Amino acid sequence: MMSKFLRGNVALSALAVLVSFVVGGVLIAVSDTGVQTSAAYLFARPGDFFSSVWNAVFGAYDALFRGSVFNYQASDAVGMFSPITETLAFATPITMAGLGLAVAFRSGLFNIGGTGQIMFGAMFAGWVGINVDLPWVIHFPLAVIAGVLGGAFYGALVGLLKATTGANEVIVTIMFNYIAAMLLQYLLKTPILQAPHNINPISKPILASAKYPAFLGDQFRLHAGVFAMLGAVWFVWWLLNRSTLGFKFRALGHNPSAAKVAGINIGLTYVLVMAVSGALAGLAGTSQILGTEGSLTTGVAASFGFDAITVALLGRNNPLGVLAAGILFGGLRAGAVTMQASQGVPVDIVFVVQSMIVLFIAAPPLVRAIFRIRAEKKDVSA
Repeated sequence: MMSKFLRGNVALSALAVLVSFVVGGVLIAVSDTGVQTSAAYLFARPGDFFSSVWNAVFGAYDALFRGSVFNYQASDAVGMFSPITETLAFATPITMAGLGLAVAFRSGLFNIGGTGQIMFGAMFAGWVGINVDLPWVIHFPLAVIAGVLGGAFYGALVGLLKATTGANEVIVTIMFNYIAAMLLQYLLKTPILQAPHNINPISKPILASAKYPAFLGDQFRLHAGVFAMLGAVWFVWWLLNRSTLGFKFRALGHNPSAAKVAGINIGLTYVLVMAVSGALAGLAGTSQILGTEGSLTTGVAASFGFDAITVALLGRNNPLGVLAAGILFGGLRAGAVTMQASQGVPVDIVFVVQSMIVLFIAAPPLVRAIFRIRAEKKDVSA
């Protein structure tokens, strides 16, 4: 039973994360000045060396925990629980975008355009949030819907190009990322989006009537977008496992030729897959502009579009897995600042850990070899 569990996708993903943190620990130890000093007299006083290694690695990961989960050294409740809210604030757009990419991956389409789709969602939602003045009960849903439609539109263009011309969605989505970035940069230098009397590429602030409610108060960055994230997790699970449309998506991902023979309109399904994928990324854009950022800038998408690729792969394109992976990556982002501030560990170490997770997720045989796990044998007797 245990060997079968270890061969499963969940266990392999967890082991990949574990190995990545071990590699990160080695890098932390190697770059620590105390470890480097004690290494000079390792054989004379080995205890000093191992103590330095422990202090460096434990101190760094303890700071990561205090910055992402619970700060037990804080003097008040706000300081103690602020780290978990920061983790969820980072995890919200990453998970939303990751869910969108998971839908595309499950359908056999490798969508690399999360960044551009987040930007389009943010642009559409931002314009409505700035220029439309309505009561919150109308303005906020309208801005969110505009962002979702913006992302869906940009994603559907990719599906349309693939359906009509056979264009490779990987190349098209990468190019679309550049187009979205350049378009956003241009619009932020025109009266369409740029704040008046401002030479910087930044928009006017989003009206309060279009913002996600800060349900924990202004002292936290976490907003009601976290509930939209949980709703998106449920929606993707229902879409892929309980809906007719989701069945078509999965059939397309398993075998496009067989799906076509079964009567599925392949071209239309390509467009719908990318529209849904883009809509979820657009929802991530609304979380940024209507929640965390408050004004539109060229950095509104940050690196969330590319983090979402790793999150989708780490979560094995399963909505609950994507949620768990999104929270993990949110925690890494939130804790990296504390790790650097209190221990002097470069933030780049966190990026190395993320990169190692990608490496090990993409190479399951390597994880199996490290932990001496045998691959599950396929039954060929049938």
